[in-house]
Amino acid sequence: MKNFNPADNIQDLQYFGEFGGVNPSISDSSTYTFLSAKTMFDTFEGNMEGCYLYSRHSSPSNLYLDKALAAMEGTETANVSASGMGAITPTLLQLCGSGDHIVSSRTIYGGTYAFLKNFTPRLGIKTTFVDITKLEVVEAAITAETKVLYCETVSNPLLEVADIEGLSKIAKRHNLKLVVDNTFSPLSVSPAKLGADIVIHSLTKYINGSSDTVGGVTCASQEFIDSLKNVNSGASMLLGPTMDSLRSASVMKNLRTLHIRMKQHSHNAMYLAERFEKDEIKTVYPGLKSHPSHEIYKSMINPEYGFGGMMTLDVGTLVKANALMELMQAKNLGYLAVSLGFYKTLFSAPGTSTSSEIPLEEQIEMGLTDGLIRFSIGLDNDIERTYQSMKVCMMELNLLK
Repeated sequence: MKNFNPADNIQDLQYFGEFGGVNPSISDSSTYTFLSAKTMFDTFEGNMEGCYLYSRHSSPSNLYLDKALAAMEGTETANVSASGMGAITPTLLQLCGSGDHIVSSRTIYGGTYAFLKNFTPRLGIKTTFVDITKLEVVEAAITAETKVLYCETVSNPLLEVADIEGLSKIAKRHNLKLVVDNTFSPLSVSPAKLGADIVIHSLTKYINGSSDTVGGVTCASQEFIDSLKNVNSGASMLLGPTMDSLRSASVMKNLRTLHIRMKQHSHNAMYLAERFEKDEIKTVYPGLKSHPSHEIYKSMINPEYGFGGMMTLDVGTLVKANALMELMQAKNLGYLAVSLGFYKTLFSAPGTSTSSEIPLEEQIEMGLTDGLIRFSIGLDNDIERTYQSMKVCMMELNLLK
C-alpha cells in the first residue's frame, strides 16, 4: 500500500492515437470488419485479443478507459458501463442467483438500496441490511446462502466509513466476495489494496467531474471481468449497459486531472467542516476528529488526497434546510441539485432526493433526519470567502447568531 499511488499509475499510462495523437483515437463505430471469417469467429469466442466485433462487447475507447481505471484501483482489469447503476446491478447479478443472500450496508445510495430491497427479491435474491460499522453485526448476518458483502467506502448520505480491512477478513473467513462502491473516495482510498475483491465507481461523479455525462465501472480480477462480459452468461454483456465510445474518451480526459481536483475538494470541505463545527452547527465530515470513524478512515486514506469533498450539515428541519439551500443558490454559492463532484458546490436534502427510495421509518432508524443537507463541496478558489457567504445566509435565516 505504501508504494501504491493511484495518480502516479494514471500518469504513467501512455497511449498513442493511430495517427500519433497524444489522445487515443476515438472508435466511432458500432461494428467492425474482418479480413477473414475465421478471425470473426475467434473474436466472437473471445480468443482474438486486439480484434473487435461489436461495440456492446468492447471497443478500443472503452478498453483504454478500462485499463486506466484498473491502474487507478490496482486491479487486474476493469469494465466500464453507461452508468453507476449499470456497473452495480450486473456485478451483483453475476455474483448471485436464486436462493443466494447478500449482506449490505444499510446506508447506501438510494438506487442501490431500491435494487436490493425491491428488485432482486423477484429473482430469488435476499438482502439483509446492517450497520456496516459494527463488524460483529455484519458477521452475525451471514448465513450459509450468503455470497456477497456490499458496502460503500464512505456511505451515501450519512458519511459512515466502512472498515474495509475488517470486512475483508470476515469475507475471506466465510468465502464471500467483498464488493465496495468507492464513488465518494477515489484516490483517497484504494479498496482493492485493503482487501476488497471488486471496486465499483459511478464515473458520473468525481472521476468525470464535470456533470456532463453518466458512467460507471467495475474494477476486479481478469476472471471476474471475463465472466461479466461472457457472450453466453455475462450479466454486463447480456443486459447491455454499454458506455458510448465518445463518452469514454471524454471521461478519460477528465480522469487525468482527478488528483488535482480531489486535493482541492478535500481542502475546501475540511476548511468548511472545521468552521461550521466551531459555529456549533451539527457537522459530519470524516476529516473531523468528532467523526466516529475518523481514526479508521485516517488509517485507510492516501493522505495527500485528503478526506474527500462530501460533508453534511443538519439545520433541524426540512423547512429550514430547503430555505437555506434556496438562499445559497440565489447567492451563487452553488446549485440545489443531486449528484456530486462538480466544480461548484452541490447541495440537496437526501431524505427527499437521493435517498427517497428508503422508507421514512428506515430513514429515521439510520439517522437520516429531515434537516440534513448533503454537500458536495466545489473547487472554490477562496474558501474563506465561501464560508463567510454561507454564514451570512445562515444568519439571515436565524440558523446562526
